[in-house]
Formats: sequence, C-alpha cells, structure tokens
Amino acid sequence: MDVVIGIDPGTATTGYGVVARTETGDMLLLAYGVLRTAPDTAMHLRLREIFEDLRGLIREFAPQAVAVEKLFFGRNVTTAISVGQARGAVLLAAALEGLDVAEYTPAEVKQAIAGYGNAGKRQVQEMVQRILDLDSAPSPDDAADGIAVAICHLQSLLYRRRVAAAEEAQD
Repeated sequence: MDVVIGIDPGTATTGYGVVARTETGDMLLLAYGVLRTAPDTAMHLRLREIFEDLRGLIREFAPQAVAVEKLFFGRNVTTAISVGQARGAVLLAAALEGLDVAEYTPAEVKQAIAGYGNAGKRQVQEMVQRILDLDSAPSPDDAADGIAVAICHLQSLLYRRRVAAAEEAQD
C-alpha cells in the first residue's frame, strides 16, 4: 500500500492530507487537518512547530513520500516569502525522515483532481469528496488542498509505474 502525506504549506495554516492507495487501487483518506501557528509567535518558533508537527505525522503514518504544493508567486511578496519558509520546514522534515519529496504546482494539482488547471476551490473539494467517496467535502480549504496534493502524487506515481512497466515490456 502506498501512503502519501500531501501538504499545502503556510505559516499560519499548513493543510495536510494522508492518503493511501490500496493493492486494489482504491484510495483511502487516513487523516487530514491543519497545522496552525499563532500569529503573535516569532517566525522561527512557528517554523519549528510546523516542522515538529509534520515529523509527528510522518512517524505516525509512515508514508513513502511527502507531496508538497510548489510556491505560487502572486502579488504579495511577503506572503510568498512566508509560504516559502513553511515549505522549507516541510522539506527539511521529509528529508530528515528519509522520504521522497514530490512537488506540484497548483495548476498541476487542479488538473489531476478536477481535469482543469484553473478549477476553483469548491470544484477541487467536491472532486476530492468524489474520488475518496466521502460523505461530505473536506474542509477547511487548506486541508482539502493538502488531500488534493496527496491524490495528485498517487495518480502521478501510478502513471509513472504504468509507463515503466510498458517500457519494460517492450525491451
């Protein structure tokens, strides 16, 4: 069984989703939520908290990989720097645990989940609900995005395995 932790990084709220693909190909949601840090806490302490909380999740669920949303540079440079710092804490936690790391742009995640790279938040949540056969769409948005990143990686992993098997069969 493949287990992946998907991460939507942020310093105030880091969304995560732990998703497994069974031997039969079904996807199961093992856990999801958000790692929150207090805005009045010094940045280095917030980053340590994200790092430690993620290491706890990694140790609890023993994933084979961590999939992280790539940084999207919008208009707010300060926010981009803050998200970049949170990504650094996530990447370090994964590296120290010896895990593979995969990175996907928001458009790649939306394409994999909804079939459209400009899908809205609600579309992504509804498709995550359908893919995982959940009773309701996961929330908050950050957690749903973390789940979507994990699903994106599992789909990418399956595709790469099929391509490798086809290439091996041709040899």
